[in-house]
Amino acid sequence: MARASLSSGDRMIVKIGTSSLVGSGGEPDEKRLALLCDEVAHLRAAGIHPIVVSSGAIAAGLQPLGLSTRPADIPGLQAAAAVGQGRLHRIYSRLFAQRRITAAQLLLTRYDFTNRQHYINARNTIDRLLSLDVLPVVNENDTVAVDEIRFGDNDRLAALVANLTGAALLVLLTDAPGVYSADPRRVPSAELLDEVERITPELERGAGGRGSQLATGGMASKLAAAWVSTFSGVPAVVASSTEPGVLRRVASGESLGTYFHARRKRVSARRLWIAFAQPPLGTVVVDQGARRAIVEGKRSLLPAGVVRVTGTFEAGATVDVMTADNQLVARGAVRYASSELEDAKGRPASEFAGREVIHRDQLVVLDEE
Repeated sequence: MARASLSSGDRMIVKIGTSSLVGSGGEPDEKRLALLCDEVAHLRAAGIHPIVVSSGAIAAGLQPLGLSTRPADIPGLQAAAAVGQGRLHRIYSRLFAQRRITAAQLLLTRYDFTNRQHYINARNTIDRLLSLDVLPVVNENDTVAVDEIRFGDNDRLAALVANLTGAALLVLLTDAPGVYSADPRRVPSAELLDEVERITPELERGAGGRGSQLATGGMASKLAAAWVSTFSGVPAVVASSTEPGVLRRVASGESLGTYFHARRKRVSARRLWIAFAQPPLGTVVVDQGARRAIVEGKRSLLPAGVVRVTGTFEAGATVDVMTADNQLVARGAVRYASSELEDAKGRPASEFAGREVIHRDQLVVLDEE
């Protein structure tokens, strides 16, 4: 299957990871950043609308604070981000200004994707910036977003921004040439993958762990971001930031890095919020009858189909729905607290005033392809 190539007017999310913008000493490497800014400028000259999602705020804050290593505690990480965010954006602003590009800073958190008004405001702001020929540079607001610092180097944020903005492509730049069939650090025979039709559990297991010392992401977080992006209908590419002309070549459809094919149709923002904006706080294991009702019948999940509950959560929390053999079926907002569900599992809904475990309007099927 051919890779998609971008046309004038298309939007492209460019995710720059910490490993791609800091040098061996842990400081922002302006020579590296200048090359990436050149790449972005070439995209704009071709009529493509790039949106940069950048990591690196915490790393940029270490040297001014006299720190040689990344803090281990959350307040320390937030302090480094508070110092580094302004420093990093000043570098971006100066480098892009040298290329006659005005850069704007947007700081987002996961909450901005779960609150409808925040979501609309963020989308409208980015739309207006692009109409004014301004380059949006997005980062997570690490000074207040504890979960985001722990997650994975802004990769999920980039995938959510791709859906938010109606992008045609998500490009995740990293220090590796792409995704391998297994972790090449442990399996020398691992092969670089050209294309991925579907992200399988085997591929996830072989992705390896955390990235560099200064980054929170690794290939596992790139795969997670690619899954979010492709599920929402946006193809993704994982490629090396040091590959000459990487952004122009990927935008033209050249076989570079690893390309993840998107689903046939885009997912609504509301369904994406349910599936990916909130981390699941527990798991509801269901029998095969319930699985068929959810996947094939597009039905709600009822208490009778639940066989096991793991985790502690309140009503309204996001949970995973899985089968006994660990197959992920769906994700949704549960209507029972975990303690209630322990009592209700396996029993008819009529005993609980007909209350569903997860109503179909709050349930997103994840194994339908």
